[in-house]
Amino acid sequence: MNDEMQKKPDYGKISKILVETLKLPQSPVAVKLAKSPEGIPEGVEEIKDTVRHCQMVAMAGREGKIFYARADKHACAGGAWALGLKEITPSLQTGEFYFKLGKFESWASCMRTIKSIPNVHKTSSTEPATYATVYAPLEKTPFDPHVIIIVSQPVMMLKFAQALLYKMGGRIHSEFSGIQSVCADACTQPYLTGKANISLGCDGSRKFSGIDDDYMVMGIPAEIIEEVAEAVPIVSGAPGSKTRK
Repeated sequence: MNDEMQKKPDYGKISKILVETLKLPQSPVAVKLAKSPEGIPEGVEEIKDTVRHCQMVAMAGREGKIFYARADKHACAGGAWALGLKEITPSLQTGEFYFKLGKFESWASCMRTIKSIPNVHKTSSTEPATYATVYAPLEKTPFDPHVIIIVSQPVMMLKFAQALLYKMGGRIHSEFSGIQSVCADACTQPYLTGKANISLGCDGSRKFSGIDDDYMVMGIPAEIIEEVAEAVPIVSGAPGSKTRK
């Protein structure tokens, strides 16, 4: 099951437009949730180290690395669960994990938050929903991604928000809870809903993947990245538009 798109966007061109127009601090990151071994592109190797999903995104965006990671290469249990690689752990499900970190007044408030976090559900009783996550800088991606992850300043997120609304208008509705930002907020949420999502980041992603204090995170479904790239130069060049100097 290769899970490729029927339409074949020019990802290199799209990345060039986004990076050059908005002066992004790192490449947009292409992420695929491969459902089977057949979904791993030929020639792409598995990561050797065991790290967090947010660190893998940083490796692709800042270092230009292309790789995949199965469940045993994911160090963060919460991230692996949100991405459909592993079952949720008992301590996470009950609220114990985040309660002990001091981020909630009660286990119950933590449990309510956990229940609202998007996660990729498995489709059978024996196999996980996701076989492996695959990463690449967007301009070099050898696969059709499911989600494009952007890490940048708030003013650049403003341009992306305006680009998302350029054709149809409306409002941007983002969901986050201050935890699991790069996995659940910026990857799973867009994957499941087909809508872009903006997140403030979380303590874990900022600590372990080096997301700057002045940066935010956004996930954009791959199906709409082409139209977003078309709109970005227009909204950025519009009279009165404010972009990064």
